[in-house]
Amino acid sequence: MSLAPAPSAPLTVATIQADPVPGDLPGNARRAARLVTEAGAAGAALVVLPELFLSAYHLPVLAADAGTDVAADAGRRVDDPRLDPLRAAADAAGATVVVGAAVRHPDARRTCSVLVLRPGGECVAGYDKQHLWADERKIFVPGDRGATLVVAGWRFGLGVCYDGCFPEHGRAAAADGAHGYLCPSGYLRGSEHRRDLYYAARALDNTMYVVFANSVDGTAPWCFNGGAAIYDPEGRALVRGADSGEAVLTARLDPVRLTRVRAAHTMLIDRLPAQGSPGRALLT
Repeated sequence: MSLAPAPSAPLTVATIQADPVPGDLPGNARRAARLVTEAGAAGAALVVLPELFLSAYHLPVLAADAGTDVAADAGRRVDDPRLDPLRAAADAAGATVVVGAAVRHPDARRTCSVLVLRPGGECVAGYDKQHLWADERKIFVPGDRGATLVVAGWRFGLGVCYDGCFPEHGRAAAADGAHGYLCPSGYLRGSEHRRDLYYAARALDNTMYVVFANSVDGTAPWCFNGGAAIYDPEGRALVRGADSGEAVLTARLDPVRLTRVRAAHTMLIDRLPAQGSPGRALLT
């Protein structure tokens, strides 16, 4: 496995924890716009918001399917006037925005996805969650492919929440040359240990930066635990949010640090090609 060259310059990114209102897509788009504006003022060129932020992660409301979704065309483009405040905020901040949404496709598939909004107004359904959790399977169909987002020369694998629980998912991103891994998520209270373990592990496994966004607070039983974080390529938290309360957290991704860590910890290039394949001996 060969590594992609390091980016040529640092990149400031923001991760967000916030409490969207279930079913209020226009209001949540305005909330997202406010948070993106705050992140842009702190210098962020990339902003990551939580899983299903535009609808809120509230499965009963999503199951009712009353105005919670955005539609993507055959080219995965999304043109929904309810997102205009968020488009404008991304453009004004000069930032690429990654935000969770429920997406309807022309073939009637409904996916738990991330939208990617670029300065200038472009909005696409960038990635569909591949690993659906529990009752999500009653509402959504899984995505069938990964995705890599490029921002200012930095390559980022895209994941959503439960995707990040699978080492293979992060490794697939690294194998595609990712320098980082973006995971909008929705972790409920009581899952703090797993929340803090998975994404630090994905960073160290693959010697890449990880940006973890999460919902926070809410009304029982849909109470989320925040803890949004940005991890360095050794799995150390550069910033981390509290378990409650809205926060916009920024950190600077450093290509020199990335190169130094990958030179010291060479798991990506040392992994045996047949590792994990059949053919193991049985010892009795």
